[in-house]
Amino acid sequence: MLFIGVDLGTSAVKLLLMDETGKILKMASKEYGLSFPHPGWSEQDPQDWYSQSIAGLKELLAGCDKSQVAGISFGGQMHGLVALDDKDQVIRPAILWNDGRTTKQVAYLNEVIGKDKLSAYTANIAFAGFTAPKILWMKEEEPENFARIAKIMLPKDYLAYRLSGSFCTDYSDASGMLLLDVKNRKWSEEMLAICGISQEQLPRLYESYEVVGTLFPKVAEELGLSSEVKVIAGAGDNAAAAVGTGTVGDGACNISLGTSGTIFISSDQFGVDEKNALHSFAHANGKYHLMGCMLSAASCNKWWMDEILQEKDYVAAQKDIKTLGQNHVYFLPYLMGERSPHNDPLARACFMGMTMDTGRADMIQAVFEGVAFAMRDSLEVARSQGIDIKRTKICGGGAKSPLWCKIMANVLNLQVDLLEVEEGPALGGAMLAAVGCGAYGSVEEAADAIVRVADTISPEPALVEAYEKRYATFRQIYPALKEIFPQV
Repeated sequence: MLFIGVDLGTSAVKLLLMDETGKILKMASKEYGLSFPHPGWSEQDPQDWYSQSIAGLKELLAGCDKSQVAGISFGGQMHGLVALDDKDQVIRPAILWNDGRTTKQVAYLNEVIGKDKLSAYTANIAFAGFTAPKILWMKEEEPENFARIAKIMLPKDYLAYRLSGSFCTDYSDASGMLLLDVKNRKWSEEMLAICGISQEQLPRLYESYEVVGTLFPKVAEELGLSSEVKVIAGAGDNAAAAVGTGTVGDGACNISLGTSGTIFISSDQFGVDEKNALHSFAHANGKYHLMGCMLSAASCNKWWMDEILQEKDYVAAQKDIKTLGQNHVYFLPYLMGERSPHNDPLARACFMGMTMDTGRADMIQAVFEGVAFAMRDSLEVARSQGIDIKRTKICGGGAKSPLWCKIMANVLNLQVDLLEVEEGPALGGAMLAAVGCGAYGSVEEAADAIVRVADTISPEPALVEAYEKRYATFRQIYPALKEIFPQV
């Protein structure tokens, strides 16, 4: 049997073909555009997702034995609002996860409805990226469009709907809508009432590994596949990536150093930290996870290297960094504001501590360390909940830097496992398809069979001690500048 994983990202769809042993046979990618109609807005045309996914599937399947394809599943960008009318036509461009237009609605939810109530209803508080504030924005700013809504769905679920006709979502992706009662795995009646929508407008909920339907005959014919190919619910991109890195089971941890950064902690039990600094979401294995999300991670290094230093050789630029734990320069990595744990869209990036002897290498090192310190902020919230984490996997573009991985290991004081194969949500989607088609009995079984660790970086006691002192200073900087950020 063969399985297809689809990663519906913000700038491109990535597709992966895997056999039942977990071997990746082929990959494909197709890009699509982003629209920024106003400052802070971010939108896409869902039709582009579908057309480019079909084109990518055709490329992926060319030359393979299509009769062996058994299932297809997804990982997808979370939180985006896709609204369809009663004729299944998209009402307006999808409002994406990184759209910032909902400041007013977020303030209403957190301050008028109240964070305590939101946490009780959904296990989370409102963030600008979440779906519920977008629905409120549409209700207030585009009432005619709001009145036409027959179906509300998330990006990957639009693709599943076009492929199979199943109006569905999974618990992990639904967790980021601020509409799901995460603990009880059902839609929150209170949140639906607040947003002015009905349960009929929302998709049926599934576990990420459950079959939601089969390919439409016309779609199957276009792709050269059987109409019996199963469509499996899939997961939000972070949960799908966690599956792809084997981050399942109680206490398993994964750090992603992508454009944004996440620390993902798998848990068998539901839990919420008292300040809702971390997201409390359902996991793709039927359990739960806590997640801290920083909006700028590897993108900080890309910004510094590309825009400021105008240096394209990232590896060469790191060679002058010789001594860790002694840098006197600090960097706050809040280029896009910050989500976890501060929930402050007005936070900004800054350097401090420069002197006349500060050099280029010090500044590059400060960027790496600043991202690591900010990631530790979220880890400390998890530790305050009694979660004892000893090791973590690491993935994303930033994980390709051995230096950055070493810094992460020592700042966080964790064993850091590097993976043989790291293909993120697309691999996780293919693994979920394999579970849904019966090739594996559970997500855990698939992860144990497929995911392999290539190397481990261990923290060094002397560096851990040095970074402990520097982190103590770092965590004082944001509170000291918080009142200034709105003025800049």
